[in-house]
Amino acid sequence: MKQDPQTSLGFLLVDAARLLRRRFEQENRDMPMTSAQLQIIARLSKNEGIGQAALASLLELEPMTVSRHVDRMVAAGLVERVQDPNDRRARQLFTTEKSRALLAPMRERANTLFDEAQVGLSSKEREALFAALQVVVRNLCAADASANPADDRPGRRTGSAPMADDVKQDILS
Repeated sequence: MKQDPQTSLGFLLVDAARLLRRRFEQENRDMPMTSAQLQIIARLSKNEGIGQAALASLLELEPMTVSRHVDRMVAAGLVERVQDPNDRRARQLFTTEKSRALLAPMRERANTLFDEAQVGLSSKEREALFAALQVVVRNLCAADASANPADDRPGRRTGSAPMADDVKQDILS
């Protein structure tokens, strides 16, 4: 079945994500963080103790970009860097009480936005949409993981595939 590019699954997913992100940024202008920092806090809250390189991979940003954001967030008291007990060269990242206090209002606004985005869908249609997107994410994570097998050294992560389970858990939780 040939699809119009304007109505293909890929186009619709990207367009929906872009519009959600834009609306979310508009709704959160009064937050004392940039949209990138909000994303970092949201991901970090589900991955406490992660390193900067792994966080950058989750966010699909360059490590130096994340480093600059984290530097500013540490200075603002939003993120804490702690020495990794297993590697004296590495630092783990943790949210602070100040940033955790911003999560509830941020998630409340996100839920309101998600409800607005689904106006016109019945509760069964909403559940079906969510279930279908979970399947799409699982399929893509599995395909990514099989295309980029992990480094076989214990505790070692390479490429984007080893992060697939982490990303899937973030999206599905």
